[in-house]
Amino acid sequence: MKWPPHGSNPQYLYAAMDMPLPEKRIDFSANINPIGPPAELKERWGTLIDFITDYPDPNALSLKKKLALAAGVKDTQILVGNGGAELISLIARMMAGKRVLIVQPAFSEYEAACKVNGCTITYHQLESDTWCLNMEALSLKLMNADAVFFCNPNNPTGIYYPESAVKELIEACMERHCLLVIDEAFYDFVKDYQSITPYIKNNPSIMILRSMTKMFAVPGLRLGYLLANEELIEKVSAIQPHWSVNALALKAGEWCLEGEQHLRLTREVIQMEKERLFLFYQKHNFSVSSTDVNFYLLKDPVLDDQLPLFQYLLEKGIIPRHTMNFPGLRGKWLRFAIKAPENNDRLMEAMGEWRESHL
Repeated sequence: MKWPPHGSNPQYLYAAMDMPLPEKRIDFSANINPIGPPAELKERWGTLIDFITDYPDPNALSLKKKLALAAGVKDTQILVGNGGAELISLIARMMAGKRVLIVQPAFSEYEAACKVNGCTITYHQLESDTWCLNMEALSLKLMNADAVFFCNPNNPTGIYYPESAVKELIEACMERHCLLVIDEAFYDFVKDYQSITPYIKNNPSIMILRSMTKMFAVPGLRLGYLLANEELIEKVSAIQPHWSVNALALKAGEWCLEGEQHLRLTREVIQMEKERLFLFYQKHNFSVSSTDVNFYLLKDPVLDDQLPLFQYLLEKGIIPRHTMNFPGLRGKWLRFAIKAPENNDRLMEAMGEWRESHL
């Protein structure tokens, strides 16, 4: 069976499982902000029609200036892309034929993009269930790598590694002249995030990937950005297609950055819902990852393979993210987004019914 490589688009998952697509369904596989886009974007949405008759700025200067101000870097140290996936593809193209190490489990797009570009791929596996980074073992593997992909906060576990751990990895990569690509797609969901942007200033060994689609709930627009020193930005920019990011996404990105209240409210809602969910899971003997963001791993410890639980939930129109294409997981966990209260209520109802019938 060929499993869909990503969350969302549930029609492909149900087709692969040979199951009918329910009319009513809740998609927990996409890790998007449960409160939706910021008010600043909703209120001005109708005016975006004014921007479709001109070509977009190929350098995204206006958005870059606002991103640079927020990140504390120069606008020459930022490249805006058509979502994180495009930027990952560009980095992989830049690294064509090189040796790439991926800290697993991780977003499947790293490996897919690197394979297309003829890279030799090896893994460093996070320690099972504890998700410990194990820097001693990782440092040894860096000796045979030209680049390493590290997702922080980690996707799919949701665990955030603090600046002290990241600094140690940065220093190890510098010593071995290994490019470090840190994917921070979910950094703005972390309550006590510690910025690592100062490390890019004079460091030729680090790139930071960020997404705007998760926090601002605009995955249909596709918007992300890369932080690195000028030399690395120029290398990636040189292979990016012209007019890569459309004018609507660029303008929407500017408006999204105006909403400080949106970030605060998002974190509050997610924290409250996480506490509710995790109390329920503890009571009903489900295992979960100690997440710092808006998604988490879950398993029924009675099962080694979570496929029966996965099928049960799909039949009820509740769609988790399978983990069949995450090395080291391979179906032993399911991933769930933290959604709006009414959707989380429905999930807990279904999980309670599962537990009653599988004591």
